[in-house]
Amino acid sequence: MATFLYRLGRFSFRRRALVAAVWAAVLVALGLGALTLSGQLSNSVTIPGTESQRAIDQLTEKFPQANAGGATARVVIEAPAGTAVTDAKGKAAVEALVGQLKTAPKVAAVVDPFQAQSISPDRRVALAQVSYGAKAYELTDEDRQALLDTANAGRAAGFTIEFGGDAVQGVPATGATEGLGVAVAAVVLIITFGSLLAAGIPLLTALIGVGTGMAGIFLASGFLELNSNTPVLALMIGLAVGIDYALFIVSRYRHELTIGRNPEEAAGRAAGTAGSAVVFAGLTVIIALAGLTVIGIPFLGQMGVAAAVTVAIAVLIALTLLPAILGFAGARVAGDRIRLRRKPVETTHGERWARFVGRHRIAVLLVALAGMAVVALPALSMQLGLPNDSTAAPESTQRKAYEIASRSFGEGSNGPLLVVVDVSASTNRQAALGRAAADIQKLPDVAAITPPRVNQAGDTALLTVIPKSGPSSTQTEDLVAAIRTESGALENGTGAKLSVTGQTAANIDVSEKLSDAMLPYLALIVGLAFVLLMLVFRSVVVPLKATIGFLGSVAATFGAVVAVFQWGWLTDLLGVESTGPIMSMLPILLIGVLFGLAMDYQVFLVTRMREEHVHGAEPQEAVVTGFQHGARVVVAAALIMISVFAGFVLAESSLIQSIGFALAFGVLVDAFVVRMTLVPAVMSLLGRGAWWLPKWLDRILPDVDVEGEKLTKHLDEPEERELVGASR
Repeated sequence: MATFLYRLGRFSFRRRALVAAVWAAVLVALGLGALTLSGQLSNSVTIPGTESQRAIDQLTEKFPQANAGGATARVVIEAPAGTAVTDAKGKAAVEALVGQLKTAPKVAAVVDPFQAQSISPDRRVALAQVSYGAKAYELTDEDRQALLDTANAGRAAGFTIEFGGDAVQGVPATGATEGLGVAVAAVVLIITFGSLLAAGIPLLTALIGVGTGMAGIFLASGFLELNSNTPVLALMIGLAVGIDYALFIVSRYRHELTIGRNPEEAAGRAAGTAGSAVVFAGLTVIIALAGLTVIGIPFLGQMGVAAAVTVAIAVLIALTLLPAILGFAGARVAGDRIRLRRKPVETTHGERWARFVGRHRIAVLLVALAGMAVVALPALSMQLGLPNDSTAAPESTQRKAYEIASRSFGEGSNGPLLVVVDVSASTNRQAALGRAAADIQKLPDVAAITPPRVNQAGDTALLTVIPKSGPSSTQTEDLVAAIRTESGALENGTGAKLSVTGQTAANIDVSEKLSDAMLPYLALIVGLAFVLLMLVFRSVVVPLKATIGFLGSVAATFGAVVAVFQWGWLTDLLGVESTGPIMSMLPILLIGVLFGLAMDYQVFLVTRMREEHVHGAEPQEAVVTGFQHGARVVVAAALIMISVFAGFVLAESSLIQSIGFALAFGVLVDAFVVRMTLVPAVMSLLGRGAWWLPKWLDRILPDVDVEGEKLTKHLDEPEERELVGASR
């Protein structure tokens, strides 16, 4: 592979105009396609096979008038102090609002608060329910604005009118938050290279890669139903790895120039050596992200595949377009150096740190492990859930509607449960419906239950159950489970069947499915890590150490996420406006992404240690020399990734905030605690034993040669012969 990449690098360098033109054409074509053919992104989170989804499918077939799969909105109308919604002025305002809601675009039905008797005990608040004939993601910004505009007249008359429900939720946007991360990444690159030209090249290639990937995603949205968070994850990962991969290759290119190679040869060697490591590192990220498809959760699989494709584009650009750009820049990449210190130092910070860790390896190990354990402790109380109006920004209309409804009707009014009763097999359908309602009413945590709505065929009915507790509470989860348990007894007695759906029940089902999938996916990733690293390092101990370190990083990151987003620590400092259960999809996403990035650092740092070991260096010197050569680039890469991910903490969406924080903190722990501290400490402690591999396994494992050692040896032999001939 190294030889192929060497030739590819030289070809791209020589034919730089052609390579640049091809990538420009790809970017323009995808961009035009995205502008003309892109579709609407989806906010829906559904998992086929869950009871809530089966119930929605049943209602769609037998009771389409219920609009069970459509968007919903809860409209809260609060009368001014000293008045009531039941007096003449209040009734007029509510009726006028209901009339306007019925004429709003795509609205299928509006439940009048007076007909449904959804008036608060103090008669100050009324609650109207709006059902749409379209799904939430099918609503346009104009549709949502038309819904919000229905409140203008009532607000002008002194009434407080707020909106909740998935019909109000727009597609998450990151705004310009990623720009801050890119700006910090530029500063890190300038400090690392000491050259504006060298610093600008990784930024340029990363932006081209992200632009290509994002254009492809939006083009695909015209043909596939994609979740609205899909481009966000792809943007995060694409920016981070795009900059990092280019950083490694440009660093090697500059090194080859400084030892006297001509630019074309330097580009080829950089592609063959650092490029080989980039290919393997990219593959680990791609496999980890694409592996999200095997856990049976469609929207998560979409996010993983989209991000994986963006990473693949970043790798291709690093191996082709980057050498072409280096061809335009030539040897100037190594010149124009900005001096940040007046006198050169005899030893680098990396070398001094590696020797310090080697001398105090036991103490360093204990302190690092103890620190990670303490940070991981909050993870024991992790509560998973999906976003609802209670986690919206405090000043948003969703959050205000949630708080008013909770104060006036109880928290459960914000998360009604839809109970589907299939009475097609019942001999006395009316009696079956009466028993179903009575059995549910007796359950704990039931605040109210509406009379059944029956379809035209009379074989399917719909009950709305209002819990006493909020949508994210464990009491509501228990209530959903209890209603489903009642189905067995009801079927035995009457032949009727119960099933629970609605947004709250669907969120519970999704969270449960994600929780169940986390451990199998973690096992898959850990097993994959062990096999891949054993191929690269030809060792059993190094992969074992790497995977244990990865698990420590994940545990510590989970603890930090719980402390901030569930417990509310440091929320003012980080700009987090709301706390609540951790997003159900976050742990699995974090495991997949952090695995790939952790293996990146492991490869870039330890391959040089192995190279020194193979060349006969003493174990401690191999660790120090390998660390000295890799530390500066790994630190820069980690700082860039942390900067890019941390920029998303400033986003409006709590999901995007939590993903950005988790990835930034995870990279921080894995790069600086695990790879830069635990790795040299353990390698120093184990000595030659770190490279132990059974002979039978050594014979059957293929030689990957990630560090390009064979290529370097092959290329250097002719040069050595020329030098010998010249000396004679």
